[in-house]
Amino acid sequence: MNGLKDFLHLLQHSFRNLLPIVVVVAFFQAIVLQTVPDGLGSMVAGLLVVVVGVALFLQGLELGIFPIGKNLSNAFAKRGSLPLLMAFGFALGFSAVIAEPALIAVASQAETISAGRVDGFTLRLLVATSVGAVVALGVVRTILGHSLHWYMIIGYLLVVTVTFFAPEEIVGLAYDSGGVTTNIVTVPLIASLGIGLAVSIRGRNALAHGFGLVALAVMVPMISVQLYGVFVYSLGAAPALAAAQPAAGIAQAAAAAIPEPAGMLGALTGMLVDLLTMFRDVAPIIVVILFFQYGVIRKPIAHLHKVVGGFVMVIVGLYAFVIGLKLGLFPVGRAMAEQLVALDTYTWVYLFALSIGFATTMAEPALIAIGQKAEEAGKGRLNANHIRILVAIGVAIGITIGVHRIITGDSIHYYIMGGYALVIALTWLAPKYIVPLAFDLGGVTTSEVTVPLVTALGIGLATNIEGRNVLIDGFGLIAFASIFPIVTVMLYALYAERFKPTGEKT
Repeated sequence: MNGLKDFLHLLQHSFRNLLPIVVVVAFFQAIVLQTVPDGLGSMVAGLLVVVVGVALFLQGLELGIFPIGKNLSNAFAKRGSLPLLMAFGFALGFSAVIAEPALIAVASQAETISAGRVDGFTLRLLVATSVGAVVALGVVRTILGHSLHWYMIIGYLLVVTVTFFAPEEIVGLAYDSGGVTTNIVTVPLIASLGIGLAVSIRGRNALAHGFGLVALAVMVPMISVQLYGVFVYSLGAAPALAAAQPAAGIAQAAAAAIPEPAGMLGALTGMLVDLLTMFRDVAPIIVVILFFQYGVIRKPIAHLHKVVGGFVMVIVGLYAFVIGLKLGLFPVGRAMAEQLVALDTYTWVYLFALSIGFATTMAEPALIAIGQKAEEAGKGRLNANHIRILVAIGVAIGITIGVHRIITGDSIHYYIMGGYALVIALTWLAPKYIVPLAFDLGGVTTSEVTVPLVTALGIGLATNIEGRNVLIDGFGLIAFASIFPIVTVMLYALYAERFKPTGEKT
């Protein structure tokens, strides 16, 4: 009975979180474009499916993913074996990313648009290996109790330095590749590993030492992909870039590869295939967990039925979530981006970027989950809703600045280097307890809701604005969506620290 009450509460919570997207879409359709979107009934049904999917996903996290992550962390911490912990961290990071659908999509588009100069599989392997290595490094940081400050300052100084030398064809792609490593399954799992370790080791703080793994998982692929770009584009003259392919064309080409099933039986078969595909994406993570649980720790999983039920709910919820977005939001979002670009002024494009950035972030399931864990770890110092609003404001600002760069045709180098120079300065000044969380929050903004809409917006703008190139200008918006939430959260922490009574300061 309590489980049903919790689920109904999550349904209500999910519906409330989705309202900003509905309001933004309704406003632009009714007031700005003054049109009724095609398939309005399908859109409404899709949004309701999204609500159910998010609720199932969040309840599945609490039943399955969070407990198994914490239990494994506790068991490894008790064994005191650093090599074992590092091996688990690497395997978890690699398996979480190698089958990531968003990374597969980005790598495939990059290979097509670069005329084969960027190899899609090599890109995926490079990013997955980078994430595995950095999660292992993050485990060591938590065990040793190091502050995240120096890791991030040195890391992003390296990012900015490499960006200065990297070819412009690879910069946006590199930052987007870092952003898409974090999705609504991997973020909670990696976060639970860090929090579980911090709680298990005496003298560690869940807020200061438990967060930060997601931040490292986002940062290092940015460096490795740019170095890959330097290597690739230094081997003779790069081939002519492929002609700008419209965002709608890319989507249609992808859709054409999957035959549409006919009739009710065909539709049910299609749903089953999609569900199995979703399971395949999560399967590497499950294999790693089972191997370490039964092959290394050699203990049965506590409350196995709840954990299995939780994983099933996560997969079904994620499936419903993605299907609902495809039915209800993505077609309208793509069409609106094209219609807004066609207007006489870019003012509405800026306003749409600002609004949709805020609205989609407020609906991100991974952000909701991490916000709740941060509130628990903060023990009264942090509020989950305040965190989400700060992050949503940061994403809105970042996407708007990124859209401005595409419209003006400016080089992404200077924007990225300027943004991370600000991040490095704030990392030095901000209270230490907020730094790991701030960087993790920058990673969770690039998940299943934001990435497809933002990518479609960037490619759509680069396609429809004369003189822009899809590979150079179309990618990079995800990077802006990652940078500015870090800025807003740290600025808020600095403000809160400055104006707190003296006795309450940390």
